[in-house]
Amino acid sequence: MDTDGQHEVSAIKVAIQKLLDNKLDLVIGSRFLNESSIQGLSQEREGGSIIANSFARYSLSKKYSHLTDLMSGCLVFRRQSCIYLIEQIDVNGFKFLYELLAISKGSLKVNETPLAFQPRKYGTSKLDIAIIWDFLISLIHTSFRRIIPRKAISFALVGSTGVFVQLLTSYTLMTFSKIAFEQALPVAVVVAASSNFLINNWLTFRSNKLRNKALIVGLFKFLLVSSLPIFANVGLATFFYSYISHNTLFSQLAGIIVVFIWNYAASSRLVWNN
Repeated sequence: MDTDGQHEVSAIKVAIQKLLDNKLDLVIGSRFLNESSIQGLSQEREGGSIIANSFARYSLSKKYSHLTDLMSGCLVFRRQSCIYLIEQIDVNGFKFLYELLAISKGSLKVNETPLAFQPRKYGTSKLDIAIIWDFLISLIHTSFRRIIPRKAISFALVGSTGVFVQLLTSYTLMTFSKIAFEQALPVAVVVAASSNFLINNWLTFRSNKLRNKALIVGLFKFLLVSSLPIFANVGLATFFYSYISHNTLFSQLAGIIVVFIWNYAASSRLVWNN
C-alpha cells in the first residue's frame, strides 16, 4: 500500500474510533485543524475554501460553530441518526456535508479529526461555475429556512439576469436603432426569455439538461410556455408606460414581476419535466 493510501486508511480508522468512543453522529475529516496538513490545494483553492467555510458557518446552526471544514468531502456518520436526513439531500460533491448539517438544524453531535490532504493523483477537480452556483443557492436556501424550493431560488436569480438582458436590449435598440419604446420592448422581452432558458438549462435544471435537438425543441417549448406571460409582460409594461408613468425602467419591472411564478411552475414541469 502506498503512503497516500495509508494516510486515507489511518484517517478513516481514527474517525470511526472517535464516532464510537464519543457517541457521535458524525465525524468530519478537516483540512483546517492545527494538526492537519494541506499539500493538495493551491493557494487560490485554499483561500476559496476558507471563504466558503465562513459563509457556511454563518448560515448554519450555532451548534456547529466549532467546526472548521464545512466543505470537506471526508466524513464518517452513524447510519441510525443520519440516514433520514441524507434521504432529503438533493445535491452531491462538497455541498453534501453542508446540506446534511443544514437539514439537521443543529440536532447532530459532530466533531472533527485532522486530515492530511494530499495532491490529486488521478482525474481533475469538478469545481466549476455550476458547483459554485449550487453552493450559493444552498446558502440562500438555508438562510430562508429552506421554505422556498432550491430550483425556485435559482430560477429567480437567473430571471434577474433576464432583467439586465431585457433592459440592455431595449435601451440599445432605442439608442442605436432610434425606434420607439413600444417597438423595442417585444424584441427585448423575447431576447431576455431566450437568455433565461439557456442559463436555466445550464444551471437550474442541469440534472435534466437538454442537448442538441432537444435544446432547440426545449427553447421553442419555453417560449411557448412563456408566450402568455410575455404578452402580459408587454401589455402591462406598455399600459404602465402609457397611463401611469413614462419611466421605462418601472414600466418593464412591472411586467417582469407579474410573469415569474407562471414561468417557473409551467416551464419546470413542461420543458424540463421536473
